[in-house]
Amino acid sequence: MELDVHPDVDATTRDRHRPLPGWLAVTLVVGTSAAVLVLEILAGRLLAPYVGVSVETYTGIIGTVLAGIAVGAWLGGVAADRVDPRRLIPALLVTGGALAIATVPTIRALGGAGDASSVGVTLVLTAIGFLPSATVLSAVPPAVVKLQLLDLGDTGATVGRLSAYGTAGAIVATFLTGFVLVAIAAVTTIIIATGVLLVVSGLALWAAMPTDLRRSSRSEITSMSAFAGLALVTAWMLGSPCDSETIYYCVTIETDADRASGRVLVLDDLRHSYVDLEDPTHLDFWYTRRMAEAIELAATDRGVRAVHIGGGALTVPTWAQITHSASRQTVFEIDDELIEFVVDEFDRATGPGTGLVVVAGDARQSLRDVPDGSVDIVIGDAFGSRAVPWHLATEEFVDDVARVLRPNGLYALNVIDGGGLAFLRAETATIASVFPNVVVILSEGVADGRRGNSVIVASDRAFDAGRFDPETGRLVDDIDEFVDGATLLTDDFAPVDQLLAPAS
Repeated sequence: MELDVHPDVDATTRDRHRPLPGWLAVTLVVGTSAAVLVLEILAGRLLAPYVGVSVETYTGIIGTVLAGIAVGAWLGGVAADRVDPRRLIPALLVTGGALAIATVPTIRALGGAGDASSVGVTLVLTAIGFLPSATVLSAVPPAVVKLQLLDLGDTGATVGRLSAYGTAGAIVATFLTGFVLVAIAAVTTIIIATGVLLVVSGLALWAAMPTDLRRSSRSEITSMSAFAGLALVTAWMLGSPCDSETIYYCVTIETDADRASGRVLVLDDLRHSYVDLEDPTHLDFWYTRRMAEAIELAATDRGVRAVHIGGGALTVPTWAQITHSASRQTVFEIDDELIEFVVDEFDRATGPGTGLVVVAGDARQSLRDVPDGSVDIVIGDAFGSRAVPWHLATEEFVDDVARVLRPNGLYALNVIDGGGLAFLRAETATIASVFPNVVVILSEGVADGRRGNSVIVASDRAFDAGRFDPETGRLVDDIDEFVDGATLLTDDFAPVDQLLAPAS
């Protein structure tokens, strides 16, 4: 059956029942679907300074945005049956764009509230920040479909075609955002630009509406445009929490209140490295002093041949560079922009002739290029928020570490955990499955049942655990008892985030 308008109906009414031009319908569906995916991908980066980056964070984001898509599609269909879609679509675009812009000041204003490591707080923050915009923007495609359905015989083809275009837009946005946009622009810039584009598109559609529809919707368009402007001003006034944004991190530098020359490198919401601008051999963090002790144990009269998994502010590599001048060190750091920032900010000496070479890329892949038996020590200090990246925690990776070590070489790994130490025990068990000699050093906080740093040191030879000073922490007395019943981490099963203890 073909829907038809009575020939006596006036031209304005007939215009309202005409479908949108094909290109415009496709553009609207593609554009709004793409915008939702842009926001979803960037949500993790916008939230990272406040809640970190973990499986729980991305699970919350994906679930929240999917909920918004589902609710928006349902409500958009209902609204399109009750309100003229030609009036509805511009209002949805302006509102969705305004809410997208408002995401930035909302997250910045609320991000510091509550326990950032709590899954509940993360979910609430994600829902407040991203559910409204995802819901409103996802209501646009059903309204477009409503306008295009003039022949019930083509319902399936029309709905399927527009759905396919919407999915294609989401796919393109995913690749474009992840591979291109985050490498050339700040996260907040991309989000705000997306919102502004949606608002402008909505205003353009509204301006092209018939006069009576434009007049009847003027108040809602004006109010939402004003809201978008207010969100823009608020985002500008709140500023960015980052000194620099890389493709992976929000980077900030804090000055040590107790040491005028001390600087702390903060990545997202975690203090990663400490640098003394006047004394680069000063090691302020507890775990870095344990790493230095491991280097001293592994060093020979020709210095030390070291591989560092994770760069941070290059604190430990720089210490070794100065204290063992003949050393040859390689740092694997996935974030090359971070290294550029660190080298510039802290005047680090890297490159040919310095004995310290930084290789940009994933450490697991990069380690494969290191020759067998060529390294005195491998130091693991790579983190995704508070978790050792799962693929750098498995038995298979530890096997590769053992491959590159010389006989009697050492593997020293920094681990964050607390409470029942489920992850620390699992990682210790995994390392012990490859190396026969393992020592675990607990910091004071961990020894007292709180979350903090621990260091695992392992070798194919027996070594003197007394060379490590736990300070106010302690050494684990019985490794076999410590790892009894612990999970063995493999490439097939490595629930690192789930094993980590919550903050206490």
